Amino acid sequence: MSTTRAKNIAVIGCGYWGQNLVRSAAELGVLAAVSDSDAARAEKFGAQYAVPALSYDAVLADPSIAGVMLATPAPMHAEMALRAIQSGKHCFVEKPIAMSVTDAEAMVAAADKAGRILMVGHVLQYHPAFIALTEMIAAGRLGRVRRIYSNRLNFGKVRTEENVLWSFAPHDFSMVLALAGREPTHIQAVYSSNIADSALASTAIVHMDFGDGLDGHIHVSWLNPFKEQKLSVIGDKAMAVFDDTRGWNEKLTVYPNSVSFDANGQPVLNKGEAEFVALAESQPLKDEVAHFADCIASGAAPRTDGREGLRVLKAMRACDHAAGQKMAAAA
Repeated sequence: MSTTRAKNIAVIGCGYWGQNLVRSAAELGVLAAVSDSDAARAEKFGAQYAVPALSYDAVLADPSIAGVMLATPAPMHAEMALRAIQSGKHCFVEKPIAMSVTDAEAMVAAADKAGRILMVGHVLQYHPAFIALTEMIAAGRLGRVRRIYSNRLNFGKVRTEENVLWSFAPHDFSMVLALAGREPTHIQAVYSSNIADSALASTAIVHMDFGDGLDGHIHVSWLNPFKEQKLSVIGDKAMAVFDDTRGWNEKLTVYPNSVSFDANGQPVLNKGEAEFVALAESQPLKDEVAHFADCIASGAAPRTDGREGLRVLKAMRACDHAAGQKMAAAA
C-alpha cells in the first residue's frame, strides 16, 4: 500500500511492548505523541523521540491526532478503544482485542457506526513468511489444505495474570484461522498446570475441526526446554513450514511430499527435496505499524481488523469453555 503518511498517531502505553510500538512509529515518521499512566515514563519516551507526552484525555481532545495505538493491559482495551472511537480516532489495539466477546462486539459495532478503523495487533500476519505462505496456498501450490498446526513453546515467560493460551496463542489462532478461511465448527481444548503453587495453565493443546476435511491444532507451553515457533500446513500436493526461530533464508520451507495410492489401493509416500523460499528481510512489527498508518491515510480496511480480532477471541473463549474454565483467563 503506497500512501503519504502523516505524523498523526499517538501510542498509549510505553511499557515492555508499547515502547516497541513507539520506536516503530517514530522510525516511520508517524509518531505524534506518547501517553502512559506513569507520567515520568511517558516524559522519558517523549523526550527520547521529541514528541509531547500527553494524558489520554489530551490525546483524545487533540484534533491533529488521527489514530491511537493501545498497548495497555487487556482488561482496559474495550473502555479505552470505545472512548477513542467515540472521539473520532482510528484505533489499533494490541492482542487480545478484549477479554469478553461482548466487549469486542461493542468495539466492532462502534467502529462501524463511527466509520473509524479498528485494527488488532496480530503481528505475525505481517511477517513476510506468513504472507508468502498465504500467497502460496492461494496459488494452489500445496493443493487442498487438509491440516494446519502451530506450536509455540518456550521456557517462560511464566505469567501470573493470564494463562499460557492467552499469553501465547492469539498469534497462532490468528494465523490458523486466516489460513483456514473460516471459523471452526468444533473446538476441543485441554489445559494443564505443571508449575507448583500456580493454578494457571502452563500448557494448552487445542484441536479445531473446520469441516470438509480440514482440521487445526495448536500447542502452546511455557514449560519447554527449547524455543519452538513453528506453523505447518499440510496439503494434498505439498507441505510447508514457517519456522520463525530460523534465519531469514530458512524461515519458510516447502516439502513436495504427498500420499497417493497404487493400483492395489496401497499408500505410496511421495517425498521430494525440501526447498527454502526466498524472503525479503523486514521488521514485521514496523510493517504492522506502517499498515495502520496507511489504512488511516487511505481508508482501507486493515488485514487484521476488529472482526478478525473478534474471531480469534471467540475461538479462545471456546477453548476456555471446552476446558471447563479450568485455569482459564478471567472473563
